[in-house]
Amino acid sequence: MTGVPASAAGGSSQAGAAGKASAVGPSQSGGSKATGAASGAPGGPKPARGGKIAAAAVNQASVWNIANLLTMLRLVLVPAFVALMLADGGYDPAWRSLAWAAFAIAMITDLFDGHLARTYNLVTDFGKIADPIADKAIMGAALICLSALGDLPWWVTGVILGRELGITLLRFIVIRYGVIPASRGGKLKTLTQGVAVGMYILALTGWLATLRFWVMAAAVVLTVVTGLDYVRQAIVLRRRGIAEREAALEETEA
Repeated sequence: MTGVPASAAGGSSQAGAAGKASAVGPSQSGGSKATGAASGAPGGPKPARGGKIAAAAVNQASVWNIANLLTMLRLVLVPAFVALMLADGGYDPAWRSLAWAAFAIAMITDLFDGHLARTYNLVTDFGKIADPIADKAIMGAALICLSALGDLPWWVTGVILGRELGITLLRFIVIRYGVIPASRGGKLKTLTQGVAVGMYILALTGWLATLRFWVMAAAVVLTVVTGLDYVRQAIVLRRRGIAEREAALEETEA
């Protein structure tokens, strides 16, 4: 008999099996690597362009929230208020009452738009810019109209508007060092100014006319006192910011 020994036959079969396994193995591993490369390659599937457009549309639509709409309403009320205030020479009680209503709506919306924006996370870049502009615009329009009609001395208008514009400018100057928070005195000042200007818009006589004089006097005092306090806070904030920067620079150099 010329048969092959069992050990040789077993070795041949094992070698063949190993050869088959080695032949199959690389192809499978190569396929896995290819699949991984395809999924992780820079040229793999990209997000659909429509998704980016939709996201941009959502971000753009977020500007049209209730807080910003109230701010826009205040901006629209400014020319409407001026027209009502100066209608028929500016001394008609009926037109002055309508002007007071426009002013009151503007002041009330000022109380709500900021609260809504902070509470419901509706703060936008538009609101940050438009809200202070709307505040200064309606108050400035009222003061200038009252002084132009001879109902309020020009120096009162100058003090109030000068303080408001000056503090706004001061905030921008020191913003690199930090933010000056709104104080209770500032909020009381805003409320007192609104009440005083509102009383001057109405055609009041008698003891109410006397009362509005004293309310305006209190508003002017609060305007000056809180303005000086903001200046003090700005100086302290600037000195602290400079000191912290110098300390950080020394630590870096060390």
